[in-house]
Formats: sequence, C-alpha cells, structure tokens
Amino acid sequence: MSCDPALVNHPGDAQLHTWTLRFMTLLAADTQDQLAWLGEREVLTEDVFEEAELLCRVSEGLVERGALEPEDLRDLRAIRRRLGEINATCRIGLWGNALASDAAWDDIRSLARRFLLTRLGDWRRPLPAGGAPAPG
Repeated sequence: MSCDPALVNHPGDAQLHTWTLRFMTLLAADTQDQLAWLGEREVLTEDVFEEAELLCRVSEGLVERGALEPEDLRDLRAIRRRLGEINATCRIGLWGNALASDAAWDDIRSLARRFLLTRLGDWRRPLPAGGAPAPG
C-alpha cells in the first residue's frame, strides 16, 4: 500500500486552516465590531494588509493538500486582488482609521463574508480573542 503525498496534509495545515478562519472572521465582521475588537490596540493597516496577503498566498498550498476546498480559493483570490488595488498611501496609518475612511475594506468585508458562507454556512462568528490572529 503506497501513500500519495499529495493527499497527506502537511503537519501545519490544521493551524493554517484555523488561522485562515480566524482572520477571515475578523475581516468579515461589521465595522463597529472590528473597531470594538481593536479597542486600544494600534494595529497598522500595513500589518493587516500583509497578513491578508500572506493568508491568500498560503491558501494555494492548503487547497493543493486538501485542507481547503478549491471553491474557497475563488474568494481568497478575489480578496487578494482587491488588496492589490489599494493605493500604497492608503496602507499607511492605523487600521481603525482605514476602516472608517477606505471603501476597499467594505469590499474585503463582503468577500470575507462570502468565503465564510461558502466554507461554514454562516459568516457570523465570534471574533478572535487577544491580539491579531497569527499563523504561529
């Protein structure tokens, strides 16, 4: 009996899958909930942008290894494209300010909701506890 390496999940896939769901939950939340989650945290827009970009890149491997479904990739790619359209000057400053002033985050919110609806059947989930969700 041989084992097809393409069908065996990488040891870190469960953690990456959880990170994906937690981060998408944060991106999908209503603006007021995102701002409440931020509270006194001074999260930079660039950090959120980079985290989302990384998540979208690693999702390709998660799909290849069966930890995410191919249809999940559609929404994650759409989020990555929308992130790529954000002007570099709009990535400067605090994410809380960007949420209130840049319509791109409304688009990203809708795409994250669609991802969660496809994946879990509902986008409404408790926001991650503590700081920003991170892969490691």
